[in-house]
Amino acid sequence: MSDPLLSLVSVGVLSIFCQFLAYKIRLPAILPLLITGIIVGPVFNVLDPDALFGDLLFPVVSLSVAIILFEGSLTLKFSDIAGHGNMVRNLCSIGVLVTWLVAAVAAHYCLDLSWQLSALFGALVTVTGPTVIVPMVRTVRPKTNLANILRWEGIIIDPIGALLAVLVYEYIVASQETALLHTFIAFGKTVGMGSLLGLAVGYLMGVALRKNVIPHYLQNTAVLTVILAVFAASNYVAHESGLLAVTIAGMVLANMKGVDVEDILEFKETLSVLLISGLFIILASRLNLDAVFDVGSGVLIVLAAILFVARPLSVLASSMGTGLNWREMALLSWIAPRGIVAAAVSALFSLKLEEIGYEGASVIVPIVFIVIITTVVVQSLSAKHVAQLLKMRAPAPIGFLIFGGSKFSRLLAKELIKHDLPVCIADTNWDAIKATRMMEIPAYFGNPMSDHASRKLAMDTFGTVLIMSPYKQLNPMIAYHFEYTMGKDRVWGLSSNEQTTRPSHQVSTQYAQKLTLFDEGVTYGYLASAIAKGAAVKTTGLSDEFTFEDYEKTYKDRAIPLIALDQNNRTHAFLDGQSLVPEAGWKVISLVIPTSEPV
Repeated sequence: MSDPLLSLVSVGVLSIFCQFLAYKIRLPAILPLLITGIIVGPVFNVLDPDALFGDLLFPVVSLSVAIILFEGSLTLKFSDIAGHGNMVRNLCSIGVLVTWLVAAVAAHYCLDLSWQLSALFGALVTVTGPTVIVPMVRTVRPKTNLANILRWEGIIIDPIGALLAVLVYEYIVASQETALLHTFIAFGKTVGMGSLLGLAVGYLMGVALRKNVIPHYLQNTAVLTVILAVFAASNYVAHESGLLAVTIAGMVLANMKGVDVEDILEFKETLSVLLISGLFIILASRLNLDAVFDVGSGVLIVLAAILFVARPLSVLASSMGTGLNWREMALLSWIAPRGIVAAAVSALFSLKLEEIGYEGASVIVPIVFIVIITTVVVQSLSAKHVAQLLKMRAPAPIGFLIFGGSKFSRLLAKELIKHDLPVCIADTNWDAIKATRMMEIPAYFGNPMSDHASRKLAMDTFGTVLIMSPYKQLNPMIAYHFEYTMGKDRVWGLSSNEQTTRPSHQVSTQYAQKLTLFDEGVTYGYLASAIAKGAAVKTTGLSDEFTFEDYEKTYKDRAIPLIALDQNNRTHAFLDGQSLVPEAGWKVISLVIPTSEPV
């Protein structure tokens, strides 16, 4: 495309389409993004990033990677990795060295690369990255401890792998007489400057946010600007130390007490999705297909060495003393796709080596992209099946978290448990929790959106949150908290009838849209009154002979449908204003009012 504006907009449109396609087919978005980039780049020559960005291409790529890593590090809570920190530490140290050595040796003997280029290639493929790990973990649903290990490894290993690549590059470009000394000096400067700046800036930003020094409307912009400045300053002082600096800054900020990073994280997540999508298309469009085909069949042996030798050996060496069983180790050994940092850094160093006339440097990018595409495709398509075979998948999130421990809530929970659905009732009232536990229903005493609840509640088993408490001040906060973490269609509350009262007492329209649980007029008071008059919660099975229409004719106004279960035991909540017609083979859980005492 000759029009730069049209080219940029086209990249944006294609990236969103690829993300949507990946969501539909349940694969990491990197796969459709890479394929799209190859199609619009080397196949049809529609997009030429070098012509579009010129000298700004790699500065833009570097800044984008910095934002992606900072966003990822904001999610790294030390409490999440409790008990598994040793495994993450080992994967990011011993594991990196094992992968580097195996990949370098394989590349040297199978691709006929020099030892220097082989070492650079080995360093580049040590990284996994959150851009490919997080979507894969979301699809595979490994057990919580494995998901946390993979997520932490993916974020922390990116700057470490980039640092290793920097050291190899510095060794290659240095004169042989001073190469080792030059490399050690570069290592000290990179680690020292990155760590120092990251710790200092992360702490100072945390203090500024905690003391509200920055106005709320400026916080997202200010944090983004500071992070980019730190990245640039760190890189200026010590080559490629910026990735380490922004990662450490994010981790410090995420774990400081009294610092709320939710709004910043939401903004950075949105920005990261856009940047990741655009970067993969742009970098893939620069790929030289002729160079890929010229790599030779030796690359298959290199791929096999990375998949079946390097990763299992690195996991095995890293797991000593961690208590992981062989099934957990096997799944960790099979999930290690390569992501955006491998693509970006390989393109960067390949270009730099070509500029100084280093022979054979152009082959690095095609080999790295072959590794990226192969690991993503093979592991994305097979990881879920491997997890199932190893019995390492977490249960599907089909359960219910119920806020409010009224008698109605307890009866509904008991009925849901009969259908093998995970249920937990949370309440801040001890009497309600005591009554819940007396009925042998799982319960949480406290605020379900607290940090303590995030550690103690198995939130990965809950697919729906039902807000059925009398606490009108706390209910909206619970609703917005879980809507943010689980999605808008996963949180529902009972009507409060406040939209019909005076304007000064009405709830917001946005919150009122969540208060549609069960039916119009079904409030907390209505349910309490119905239960007090003898109403019961029961399940009715539907069939071809007894349809939902027959159910409605039989019960008329005496039954309020609550939850429907389809043939696959998936749940569907009845909502006011939405038409749900259960089919034959479904079950309907209802509140049935006795005929003798209508409410």
